[in-house]
Amino acid sequence: MKQFSFDVKNFDGQARTGTITTAHGNINTPTFMPVGTTGTVKAMTPEDVAGTGAEIILGNTYHLMIRPGAERIFKLGGLHNFMNWKLPILTDSGGFQIMSLAKLRKLSKEGVIFQSHVDGTTFELTPERSVEIQHLLGADITMVLDECPEHGKKKEGIASSLQLSLDWAKRSKDTFVERPGHGIFGIVQGGIYPELREESALGLVNIGFEGYAVGGLAVGEGQKNMFMTLDYTVPLLPIQNPRYLMGVGRPEDIVGSVKRGIDMFDCVMPTRSGRTGKAFTTRGEINIRNACHADNADPIDGTCKCPACQNYSRAYLHHLFKSNEILGLRLMTHHNLWYYQSLMSSIRTAINRNQFEIFSEQFYKSRQEEKVLEQQF
Repeated sequence: MKQFSFDVKNFDGQARTGTITTAHGNINTPTFMPVGTTGTVKAMTPEDVAGTGAEIILGNTYHLMIRPGAERIFKLGGLHNFMNWKLPILTDSGGFQIMSLAKLRKLSKEGVIFQSHVDGTTFELTPERSVEIQHLLGADITMVLDECPEHGKKKEGIASSLQLSLDWAKRSKDTFVERPGHGIFGIVQGGIYPELREESALGLVNIGFEGYAVGGLAVGEGQKNMFMTLDYTVPLLPIQNPRYLMGVGRPEDIVGSVKRGIDMFDCVMPTRSGRTGKAFTTRGEINIRNACHADNADPIDGTCKCPACQNYSRAYLHHLFKSNEILGLRLMTHHNLWYYQSLMSSIRTAINRNQFEIFSEQFYKSRQEEKVLEQQF
């Protein structure tokens, strides 16, 4: 079995293409990972997800430890076999979900004790247990357990949280069982403070990981602060390792982050938006529930090759959503995931041709067209 590795193919400014080699196949970067937190990408079969061009998906420690349980999934052959996904899987460690979902969270140096948001059952999650769960799941890429400070927390609190995360990162790395095709990523924290981001990044690099994620963004700080944080964080990370921006998924944020050297993304946005009637197109976003689509025989996006665009009109999709038909959710989700993978493919092509700046300019210029069209009705 091949070793876990990352090979850079081409640079265009700070943007770059590359290939991550894992136990379950190769991942071309920059890449977008559809989110399958509970062992499913909502409204989609694994076969259809792979058909969009996705080469890796994300699973989640927090959700899967609560139900059906990591040990049960292990007995059933691991997460790949359990959900019938043959390609790589990255598992988030659960830190963000404990902050955002769990009840009665009690934090200590050892870990965190919390109550499930599902039924109130008490769990304890330590760095060691988080890595063990991800091992039982069979994740190709394991994430360290980190402490995620809430947006707006004062600098002193973020600094204290950072020290805890560095300690947990070391314990996570020490627990990780090295095996061919599998890797573990550290997570850089520090809010929007350059000195804290530097302290976190250098501490993680000193420990040594197969990849490095930038966490604690897309939590309300705004695009300007997010890009500013990337500008001084990414150069601190080793050039020979993949860089993952956690939870970022607006198309305009992805393009801007690729420009700053990010290789990997995940977000619930394409699937969640699809279930609420929002579609992403090459000209911007539309809300299929709007009355202007009721008599529109055009597809969602005339340039898109997804099944929804090839076979159904905006008018039909508008009808499905107004009628609360499940098929509408499925078709819109399928389209959005297809759009995201097409976007990543276009980004990779532009970088390999050393035309990413041109691509970026054209991309941002086109983002307002659909908004103008919808406002005309």
